[in-house]
Amino acid sequence: MSMFSEAGEEAYFVGGCVRNSLLGVPVSDLDIATRVRPERTVELAKAAGFKAIPTGIDHGTITVVVEGEPFEITTFRRDVETDGRRAVVAFSETLEEDAHRRDFTMNALYAKADGRIVDPLGGLSDLEARRVRFIDDPVQRIREDYLRILRFFRFHAWYGDDEAGLDPDGLSACAAHIDGLARLSRERIGHEMIKLLSATSPDRALGAMDQSGVLNALLPGASTKALFILTSLERAPDPILRLAALGDFDVAELLRLSKPQIRYYRALREAALGMQSAQEIAYREGETIAIGAMTLRAAFLEQPLPETLAKEIREGLAAQFPIAAGDLMTSLFGKELGAALKRLEQDWIDSSFRLTKEELLRGVERG
Repeated sequence: MSMFSEAGEEAYFVGGCVRNSLLGVPVSDLDIATRVRPERTVELAKAAGFKAIPTGIDHGTITVVVEGEPFEITTFRRDVETDGRRAVVAFSETLEEDAHRRDFTMNALYAKADGRIVDPLGGLSDLEARRVRFIDDPVQRIREDYLRILRFFRFHAWYGDDEAGLDPDGLSACAAHIDGLARLSRERIGHEMIKLLSATSPDRALGAMDQSGVLNALLPGASTKALFILTSLERAPDPILRLAALGDFDVAELLRLSKPQIRYYRALREAALGMQSAQEIAYREGETIAIGAMTLRAAFLEQPLPETLAKEIREGLAAQFPIAAGDLMTSLFGKELGAALKRLEQDWIDSSFRLTKEELLRGVERG
C-alpha cells in the first residue's frame, strides 16, 4: 500500500480479505482496489522494487508480488455489458461505482492501510448480522452472472446465520432464475459446489437449495436426507463424502471433478452400498475410504456408527495376507493360480483374518 501513498494515490483492501479479517477467520487472497490505472500500477510497483505481473491487465488487474506474497490490484470498474456469465467492464473513478458492481454487501467492504473501514453500501451491518444480501436488486445481480445463485448459498453456508435463515429476496430471485444455471460451465458449477460442501455446517443452505429447486437443477435426483444425518456423524467436513450422500451422479459430466475426486466419490458409494465389512474395506481401500464409507452407510441406514468401528479398521489396516503365489505354484498355474489366490484371500477375509497359512493351504489340498 505504501507504493500508492508515497505517490499521493489511494488504494484499499477489498472483498474477502476485509470480510474475513472482520470475522476473525483466515484470510487467503489479498485484493486491492484503486482508481489508479493498471499501467500506472505497474510503474509504481517497479519503482518500489516489486515484481508486477499483468495477470488480467485487460480487466484492470495486476498481480504485485511483495516478499513472496501476491497482491491482486485492480482498478475501480463498472459493468458496461453482461451476459449472465462474463462482463465487459470499463474503468471507474469512484469507489462507490466499483462497489455497486460486486455481488453481496459483505463483499463490498473496503479498508484503508491503517485499518479504517469504508462501507459504501451498508455491508458492515449485514456482516455483523451474518446476513448474505445481494447489492441493490438481486435479480439484476443474478442476471449479470448466474453463478451468483450458487455463491448466494455458498456464502450463507460459510458466513450466514442459520437461525435467521437466508435472505428472502435473494432466495426468491435465485429460485426464479434457475434456468440461467444451464448457461454456466460445468467446471464453474463443480468448483462452487465443492466450496459449499466444504463449509462446516452447510445443512441450512443445502436445504434451501433443495426446496428452491436449485439443487435438483444441478444434480437431478439429489436428496438431502442422508446428508443431514451424515453431517452429524462425520469426523470433519469432507465435500466428496457429502456429495456421495446426496446421491448417485455422473460427477465427471455434471461437475467436471478431477480424476482423483471422481475415483474417491465412486469408491465411497460402492463400498457404502456393498456388503463388505469395515475390516475388508480398510484392508482393500485404506483408512480414509473405510471411515468415509462406513459413515456414509450409517447415514443411508439412519443408524449410529458402530462402537467397534475404529478397532475394526485398525484390524483391516494391519492385516497381511499370508499366502503368496509361490506357495501354490507347484500345483497351479496361470488363471487357475490367480483364481485360487483370489478365493483364498476372500476366505481369509471372511474369517476376519483368522485363518492361518497352514489352514488355507490345507483347503487348497482338499479342494
